[in-house]
Amino acid sequence: MGFTIEVNGTTRSADVDSDTPLLWVLRDILGMTGTKFGCGAALCGACTVHVDGVATRSCITPVDSIGSAQVTTIEAVGKTDVGAKIQKAWLEHEVVQCGYCQSGQIMSAAALLASNPRPTDADIDDAMSGNICRCGTYIRIREAIKLAAQSNVSGG
Repeated sequence: MGFTIEVNGTTRSADVDSDTPLLWVLRDILGMTGTKFGCGAALCGACTVHVDGVATRSCITPVDSIGSAQVTTIEAVGKTDVGAKIQKAWLEHEVVQCGYCQSGQIMSAAALLASNPRPTDADIDDAMSGNICRCGTYIRIREAIKLAAQSNVSGG
């Protein structure tokens, strides 16, 4: 069955079954490999993308549920103000270790700051829960989110 979805501002087509997870459409059909497969059960966060700005686990999101929603992946999040600030803060705090989980971490953090420009520690914990980093860079992730939030508020 043919589906047309809006990904990173571009209309894309995929001839897949209606229950095909968005993750596999992005990776296998559209060749956008920045979104990672981790657990396949929405438990690790590696597959996080934005669907109309909401952090969404693409491994359990069937393509037929997307409809006219806008999908944003790691490949384009840096084109948004918040995404660019998150990516800059990630580099400044040297968050990445192995890097596998980082696209999902960045997507969750960007969704948080887009909806809440001044998150508390509890807000950060809530938004980032379910994003697993096997390298344990959680402290650097939190500090990077705080830095991006400060530059988000100050405009820097």
